[in-house]
Amino acid sequence: MTEIPKRLSLRLSVAARIRNNFLTGLIICAPIAITLWLTWSVVHWADSWVEPYIPARYDPESYLNFAVPGTGLIIAMIFITIIGFLGKNLIGQSIVRFGESVVRRVPLVRTIYKSLKQIFETVLNEQSTSFKQVGLIEYPSSGLWSLVFVATDAKGEIASKFNAMGKDMVSVFLPPTPVPTAGFLVFVPREKIVLLDMSPEDGAKLLISGGLVAPEYKEKLIAGALAAPTLKRAALPGAKKADRLITPE
Repeated sequence: MTEIPKRLSLRLSVAARIRNNFLTGLIICAPIAITLWLTWSVVHWADSWVEPYIPARYDPESYLNFAVPGTGLIIAMIFITIIGFLGKNLIGQSIVRFGESVVRRVPLVRTIYKSLKQIFETVLNEQSTSFKQVGLIEYPSSGLWSLVFVATDAKGEIASKFNAMGKDMVSVFLPPTPVPTAGFLVFVPREKIVLLDMSPEDGAKLLISGGLVAPEYKEKLIAGALAAPTLKRAALPGAKKADRLITPE
C-alpha cells in the first residue's frame, strides 16, 4: 500500500522538475527571442522604406546573391546625420527656413508640422528635462497613487489661468498598463508630485510588466534617518535654485 503513494509522489516531483525547467528556459529564451524579433522588425521596416530609393549601383544586393539586412537603416542614419550637419550652417538654415515657409502656407499640413516639430524639439533637446523624471501622483482619487512621467511646466494660456489662481502647475503624462504609448495629460500642483529616483526606462519597465519588474533601490540616509520624502520643487522644470531642496513631509 505504501508503494503507490511513493510512486505518485515520485511522478509529481518529476513533473514539478520538468515544469520548473521549462519555466526557467522560458524566462531565458523569451526576452532574447522578443528582442531579436523587435530588432529584426525595425531593421526590415527601415529597409522597406529606404531600399526602393537606393540606386542599383549603390545597392549591395545588386552585386551579391543574398539580401543584406540593415542596409536601408544604415543609409537612413547617414542621410539624417548629413541633413543635421548641413542644417547647422548658414546655407542649410536658409534652405530649411525656405522649406518651412512653404509648409506653413498649406492649411492642414502646417498645423501637423508645427506640432510635431515642437514635440521633437522639446523631447530631444539635451538640456530639456521633459520625460526624464518619474513621479507619483494621487490619481484617480485620494489615497490611490499612479506612476507618471514629468513633462514640463504649464505654458501659454493654461499657465496664465493657473497663475491667476495662484497655482504652480506641472504637466505630467499618465500612461496606462501594459501599453504606455497612450495615456492622459494631467496638470498637477508641483508640490503634489512625489519624484522618484528611478530612470524613465525603469519606469517604463514597471508599467509594461504591471508592477512585476521593479528596479532595485537602496534607501538613502538623510540626517541619520531613512528618508522617503515627498520632493517639493526638487529638480522639476522651472524650479528655482533656492527651492531645489529635498524636504521630507
